[in-house]
Parts: sequence; structure tokens; C-alpha cells
Amino acid sequence: MTAKTSILLVDDDAEITELLGEYLTRFNYEVHCASDGPSMREQLRRHNVDLVVLDIMLPGADGLMLAREIRRQTRTPIIMLTARTSTLDRILGLENGADDYMSKPFEPRELVARIQSVLRRSQGPQPEEAVASSEVVVFDGWELHRNLRTLVSPTGLVVALSNAEFRLLNTFLSTPRRLLSRDQLMEQARGRAMDAFERSIDLLVSRLRHKLADDSREVSMIKTIRGAGYMFNVQSVQGRVAWRA
Repeated sequence: MTAKTSILLVDDDAEITELLGEYLTRFNYEVHCASDGPSMREQLRRHNVDLVVLDIMLPGADGLMLAREIRRQTRTPIIMLTARTSTLDRILGLENGADDYMSKPFEPRELVARIQSVLRRSQGPQPEEAVASSEVVVFDGWELHRNLRTLVSPTGLVVALSNAEFRLLNTFLSTPRRLLSRDQLMEQARGRAMDAFERSIDLLVSRLRHKLADDSREVSMIKTIRGAGYMFNVQSVQGRVAWRA
């Protein structure tokens, strides 16, 4: 039998987790629930979770802190589901590792659609494809290990990438020293139309710049072409860089 996709709901509202858990099981998901940081960690230890649906307003450590904690340890996709709906809240969610963001109140069927979409985007190569896609792309002293979706700095530091950051970097590596508009980056880096939350390609570029900056304050690898877009201004790229969705 094929293993069910495992979803972890982290929300201190027991009614929401109960009702949403029952709803998700209709779509053949295995659902686990947690109400705070300690119970979330326990569920992550006990189960092989494929995706986390995470509230921001939680007792103790809030959802943003927990998202950072998850992202430091794993590439498990995260969807923020919260009553905090300001633009700043959405930006903070993205900066802290969320792959998507939904506001309460919400339509359960939309959440299912977003779960399916995020899982499709985050799915890595199948086992039989792993060897064929295990090449390392080297650029200006950096290494992108595409099969592991990890970035290694010239000093040997391993830098974790979110799914969106990985796709954006891979897009840049496939078109070095070529001007790409924001629309092109959004289309190629995500492979689908973005909603309002995901339209901040500038923020995503800023996140990637920060990770590529290492200890330097001056970052020239991703060059901004004012009013036009961005250019990946590297001296050399070696390896096979074509993206396999």
C-alpha cells in the first residue's frame, strides 16, 4: 500500500484542529495535531511529517519562532494559517520560512488545494531519478547540490534553502548574466501563477541575496537592473543546471 501523506496541524484552537483534521482525512491525508511548541516537537519526533499547517498566535513560542526552528532542521513545507492578515505578517511569514500563507477565516477546500500545490512544488526526485539528478553546480566558489537542495559556501558552510529559494537560484543558474524580469522569475521559479502573497519576488530575491552574501556586506552576485528586473552576475557556472520539475 502507498503511505498516506502526513499533515501536522499546529493550532491551540482544539475545535479548528478537530474539524480540519476530520476534513483532511476525507482526502486521504494522515493528520496529526499539536497545540504548542512542545507538542509540535513531539509529533515531529514521532511521525514522518510531509507538511506543517502552522498558526502564528500560539502559547509560548509563536508560530514564527517555530517556523524558523522547523526550517533550521528540515525542508518540510510550511503553510501559515492565521488570523493575522496584515502585509507585514505575510512578509514575516515568508521571511521565517513559510511556503504559503492563508488567513482565517478560511475555506477548507482552498487549504486542501494549497496543500496539494505546496507538496507538488516541494517534491524532490524519485529514488530511481536521484542518481541522474545528483550533479553539483559550481558557481564562483559556491556549490549547489541539486539532489539535496542544499547550498555550500566557499568556506564550506552549508546553507539551507527553502523550496522557493532553491527554485529561484536554479532559475538564475540556468540563465547566468541574462536579464530576467520579475514576471519571468515568478513564472520560472514557481512554475505557476502566484497569488497576492507570492508576488513579492523582490523579497524572495532579498532572502536569496542574504544567504549568498556570506560574511560580506557588498553583494553583487544578483544585480538589480532598475525598472527591468535582475541579472545573476557570476563569472562562471559549471555543471548541468537544467531544472527538472
